[in-house]
Formats: sequence, C-alpha cells, structure tokens
Amino acid sequence: MDQRLALAYKAAFMHYVQGETMETIARRLQTSRSTVSRLIKTARELGLVKITLHPPQEVSTTLGAWISEHYGVHTHVVPVPAQTNEARRLNAVAQLAGVLISSLMAPNTVIGVAWGNTVSAIADHLVPRQAAGSVVVQLNGAANPSTTGIPYAGSIMEAFGRAHGSTVQHFSVPAFFDYASTRRALWRERSIASVRKLQLEADVAVFGVGSTSGQNASMVYSGGYLTHEELAEIDRQGVVGDVCTVLLRADGTWRDLELNARASGPTPDELLGIKQRICVVSGVDKVIPTRAALLAGVATDLVIDEDSAARLREISELS
Repeated sequence: MDQRLALAYKAAFMHYVQGETMETIARRLQTSRSTVSRLIKTARELGLVKITLHPPQEVSTTLGAWISEHYGVHTHVVPVPAQTNEARRLNAVAQLAGVLISSLMAPNTVIGVAWGNTVSAIADHLVPRQAAGSVVVQLNGAANPSTTGIPYAGSIMEAFGRAHGSTVQHFSVPAFFDYASTRRALWRERSIASVRKLQLEADVAVFGVGSTSGQNASMVYSGGYLTHEELAEIDRQGVVGDVCTVLLRADGTWRDLELNARASGPTPDELLGIKQRICVVSGVDKVIPTRAALLAGVATDLVIDEDSAARLREISELS
C-alpha cells in the first residue's frame, strides 16, 4: 500500500469509525482540512469506505413516523450517542444527508443548494456519483457589507459540483438587499433572471435551518448580514429563524415581514414548486425554527438528529 493510500485509509478510519471531525484529523495528521477532505474522498472512490444505513427499528417506527405523520414529510432520524458533542452530532447528520442527496443525483438533475454551516458539513460527505448534465445552482446570495460571500458559498457549491460532475451556477448577489426596489430591479436583469429560473425549476433543493438564538446563532444573524437595528426589529416581530435567508415566525408565517422583501432566497411559496426539498437539521437550538419551517411547508424530507427529533415532537404536542 503506497503512502498516500495508507494516509487516505487512516483519515477515513478516523472520520467514519472514530467519529473525528475534519479539523481534528487535520491537526493529528499535521495537514490542512482540505487535504483531509480529499483523502477521505479518495478512500471512498477507491472502495476503502462503503456506507450502508440501518435505521434502528424503534427510531424509525416512533419519532420518525410521528413527525412524518404530523407534518407530512419523509423523516430520517439520525441516532446519536448519549452526551455527544455538537460537532459529532452535525457530522452524523451530515453523513446521512450526504448519502441521501448523492443517491438522488441522476443525469440532468438540477439541484438547488443553500449555503450555511450544515450544508457545508454535508458537502464533506457527498458520495462521488457522476451525473452527466447535472447542474448545481446556488439558491441564495451570500454577500454582505464586509464580504462578497464568494469564497465561503462558492466552496460549498464547488464541492457539490465535484462530487457529481455537475456544472455549477453561482448566485452573486447580497443575502439581503438594502432596498426592496433594488431587488425588484435586479430580478428583471436577464443574467439574474436566468439563474432565478434555474433555481425555481430545480428537481431537488437542499437547505438547513437558521436559528436566531441558542449557543450558536446561525451565520445569517452572527456574520454581519443584518444590522443591530434589523436584528432588534425581527426580534420584535417574533422571527425565530430562516430558510434560505427568508425569515420565519414560530408559527411558520413570513409574508408580511418587511425584510423578506429584501431577501435573496426563494420564498416558501417558491420552494413548493421544487419536487423534492431536503431540510437538514442538527442541534436542539434549531428545533423551534425547524417547526416553523415545517409549518411553512418548505420540506418534503427532513433529516434530523434523534435528540432534536424528540424535542420537536415534545414542543409540537404542547402547541
């Protein structure tokens, strides 16, 4: 076994068997996170890693079934060990989501992808599967007053493209426009309108759920995308989170929120036109906005960790 193959096996073993994160493996192997990602990808491509899923019967027949029946979605509940940390929780959820998403990639598939920490983790776990003629299209803009958002969002889109041999269509607009009139004008531009058309005609959409609160507030609320005044205003309006940067209240309402007229992502109404919409959730901090997203009808499929699924059922039964 040559040195790089041995290193690929070691990285894959640490990741899939020992549950180490990309960052931890990079430190232990004294290399970069991107190199670790490539090593793990090499291990999958060479057959050193074979992934099979066997959901526990109790989980699949209780929590998952209850959520599926209550919200009308196909639910994938990811078991997590007791007292697991958030990094390992996200890693487990991202692994299942990556396998699920890659299994859907067929020739000429158009997949819409929203940026975010959860989707970034999924990108590390996609299973290489060539889909001739497929396209990855970015669902929402990522620019804010201090960054173009291209390095971060672009790296996620490119990872999806590499995994499936897809053409990548970026969406280089702000996450939130300063003025609704600017968005309306830009939406009429042919170059932007063509990307928007591709988004809304996608076969599959992949997105996480942003949360305004909790120990780790989502990037939309902590990364300079909104001013202090805007954050205070959405708090007064009862906003609990977002999907594709479109803000949601706890009851799933969103249409009358002023900031949504300036958001760049597809609305819940627009998402309904996409046949398969995969919402991926990791962490109990996101349960309330996840319920809001389900009430808004944005998802056909939900991938969620076991603890969060249990909490979702609990708050749903109390409401």
